[in-house]
Amino acid sequence: MSLLHLNRASSRVRLENRDDPELYREIFPYSKISRVEFDDIFLMPRPAEPMFITDTTFRDGQQARPPYTVKQIVHIFDMLHRLGGRSGLIHASEFFMYSDKDRKAIEACRAKGYKFPRVTGWIRANVNDLKIARDMEFEEVGLLTSVSDYHLYLKLGLDREKAMENYLRVVEQALEWGITPRCHFEDITRADIHGFCLPFARKLMDLSKQSGQPVKIRMCDTMGYGVPYPGATLPRSVPRIVRALTDEGGVPGQWLEWHGHNDFHKVLINGATAWLYGCSGVNCTLLGFGERTGNTPLEALVIEYISLTGDDDAADTRVINEIAEYFEKELDYRIPDNYPFVGKDFNATSAGIHVDGLAKNEEIYNIFDTRKILNRPVPIIITDKSGRAGVAYWINQYLGLPEDRHVSKKHPAVGKIYTKIMDAYEKGRNTSFSNKEMKALVRRYMPELFASEFDQIKKLAGELSAHLIIKLAQECQITGLGGEDKYPCMRDFVREYPFIQYLYLTDKEGKLLSAAITDPAYKSKYEQLPLGFDFSNRAWFIRPMQTGELHITDVYQSQFTSQLILTVSTAVTDDNDEITGVIGADIQIEQLLRQAEAIEDVVDSDSDD
Repeated sequence: MSLLHLNRASSRVRLENRDDPELYREIFPYSKISRVEFDDIFLMPRPAEPMFITDTTFRDGQQARPPYTVKQIVHIFDMLHRLGGRSGLIHASEFFMYSDKDRKAIEACRAKGYKFPRVTGWIRANVNDLKIARDMEFEEVGLLTSVSDYHLYLKLGLDREKAMENYLRVVEQALEWGITPRCHFEDITRADIHGFCLPFARKLMDLSKQSGQPVKIRMCDTMGYGVPYPGATLPRSVPRIVRALTDEGGVPGQWLEWHGHNDFHKVLINGATAWLYGCSGVNCTLLGFGERTGNTPLEALVIEYISLTGDDDAADTRVINEIAEYFEKELDYRIPDNYPFVGKDFNATSAGIHVDGLAKNEEIYNIFDTRKILNRPVPIIITDKSGRAGVAYWINQYLGLPEDRHVSKKHPAVGKIYTKIMDAYEKGRNTSFSNKEMKALVRRYMPELFASEFDQIKKLAGELSAHLIIKLAQECQITGLGGEDKYPCMRDFVREYPFIQYLYLTDKEGKLLSAAITDPAYKSKYEQLPLGFDFSNRAWFIRPMQTGELHITDVYQSQFTSQLILTVSTAVTDDNDEITGVIGADIQIEQLLRQAEAIEDVVDSDSDD
C-alpha cells in the first residue's frame, strides 16, 4: 500500500519575461567554482511509483565515442532487453533519426518486437524535424526545449516569451499528429524554475488535458550542477526541482525523467534522488557514456534500483558482465580495472588473500556474491602473499581460459613467473603487481596462451575484406577474354578500396585473365606477371578451387612492394554455381586498418539491404 498524494498545482505561477537574462551569478560566478546555497526548507522523500530506467546509449551515448554500427546497436539493444527490458525496468531506448544508418538501426530494433525497451526518438524542437518523426511513425519523441536563460538569451537569442511560444507550437503539432512529446528541459539546474519552467510546465499540462494525451518532461542537468543535499535551494536542488514540477506544475511523476551529467561526480546519486522525490524515470547510458563527463551509468542504476526496492527479479544482472565484455572485446573500449561492477579488479583486494583461502574469506572483502549476481569470479591481486596458486588463479581468471585449458600451480611456467614476482619483493618492492605487469610476465613465459599479433591482424583484415571480395566475385562474370577493359569491375574496385595493393582474376586453370594495380609506382614490378601467367600452384588459387570458399593467407611481406600484406581469395562461379575461376586480392595491412571504420559501415550497410 502506498500513500496518496495530490499532484495538484498549489500556487499561482506566471511567466517572467525579463529584459536581461537571469544568470544567478551568486551561485555561478564562472571565474570561481560554483556555489551551493541553503535555506531552512527540507522536503521528505516521496519515492516515485513506479520507478523505471530510460536509456540514451544510442543518442547521448554516441556523442562521446565513435558511432556504433547498425549491427552493434542491435546487439546492444538485445542486451538491454535481457538486462531489464523483460520486466519493463528498462522502459525505453532513445535514438537519433537523421541519417540512413540511424533509420536502419531503428527499423532493426523495432523488428525485434520487444515490448521493452520501447524505441523512442530525439529531435530538435522544430516542425521540420517533427515531420521526420511522424513519417517514421514514432509514438514518442524527445524535443530539445532549453529552459535556462544561458541557453535562451545567450545561445538562441530569444526572450522567454518567444522561446515558450516556439516550443508550444511544436508540442501542439506533435499532439495533433498523435505523437507523445517529451520536452527536454535543457540546463534546468541553471534555470528560473518559478519564472519560466513552471509556467511552461503548466502550459504543457493544459495542452495534455485538451488533447487527452500525455506530455512528458525530461529534466536535463546539462552541466551536472544538481545536488541531492537536504535544504539546498533552487535551481540546483534535485529534490526541489522534482517537487516543483509535481506539486506546483501539476506534472504526474510518471511523466517525468531525470537526465544527469557527471561534471561534479554526482550523476548516480542525483538520479537516485530524483527517484526518491517523485520522478519515475531516470535516463542513463551503458557504462555512463555521454558528452563531456558522461551520464548516469545504466548498470549502476540497475543495482541501485534493486537495492532500493529489493526486487531481485527486475533485472538479469549477469548481463552486466556480458555487456562489459562486449564493449572491451568487440568495441575495443578499455574499461578501467577498478571501475565499479564491470572493471576487471572492481571486487578484488590487495590485502594479501591467498587463493587457497579465497572461498573461506571471500565475504570479508566482496560486496556481494559477484559470481551469482554478476557472473564474475573474485579476482586476486598478486602480491608476495599470493603463492603459485594465486599466479595460476590469476592466469585462468584474467585470460578467461576455459576449464579444459586451466593451468595449475604445478605448471613449470607458473613457477618461473612466481620466481620473478618474489625476486621483485626480495629487492624491496612493496606494491602489488598490476594486471599489465602480470600480463607481460605471462606473455613472456606462456606465449602460447596469447593469439599472436599477426593472428589478430589476420582476423581483423579477413573480417573487413572478405565481404568485399565475395561481393566483387559475384559481380565479375568470366568471359574468357583477358585484359583490363574486359573487366571494368576490377578497375573500379581498386579505385574505391586503395588498401588493395594488387587485384587479380584467373580462369579455372589458374591463368591470369585480368589484374588491377592500386599504385602506379609498382606497375613496372607487376609487369613480371603478364596476362596468361600461371598461378595454379599458389595456395590462394588451390584452396578456393578445392572448396569453393573464401581463403585467407597468413601475413607476409610482399616481394613487389615490401609491404606487410595478406591475400584474400575466393571462387568465381557462374549461374549454375560452377567454379569458373578465382579472384584474389593482396591487402596492405596498414592501409586497411586506417580505413577499418569506414569499411565496417559499408559491410553493415550491405548486410542490412
